Amino acid sequence: MSVPYLAQPEQQQKLEWLGRSTFSVLLDAAATGGQLTVGRFDAPKGEAPPFHTHTREDEVFMLIKGTALVWVGEQELELSEGGIVYLPRSIPHGYRITSERADLLLIATPAGIEDMFRQGGRDLSTLRPEGFEISTEVLAAAADAHGQIIVGPPR
Repeated sequence: MSVPYLAQPEQQQKLEWLGRSTFSVLLDAAATGGQLTVGRFDAPKGEAPPFHTHTREDEVFMLIKGTALVWVGEQELELSEGGIVYLPRSIPHGYRITSERADLLLIATPAGIEDMFRQGGRDLSTLRPEGFEISTEVLAAAADAHGQIIVGPPR
């Protein structure tokens, strides 16, 4: 059973992700009874995760600020500020930020994808280890452990 949940910005977990971006965990499985994850990316120009497929969750991205290219299967789409895209599980997809910075909201259902970000990223409340980077091996292991299949390099 879900119960209401509120977390102010200072209570939200912030993770270093893909080197120069951050992923904030706004709502996770614990907060939503496993129903959904809500997160927010602050991403620089050029950020692009590997082309991948989710086996466990459907995903929604809303571009609050900035621009991006989104690939769904072999289709390339431009996502402009305020645009939203629904990405059902089992369909390969990826994106690349094309503006200087982007503010991107992620909603995934059911919850659980936040643990992939936690495994592959770094909690910003901890000291940054010297030489820390999210290697392709760390990213692949986190993706694999959480039902994602990397099907190709970033686009």
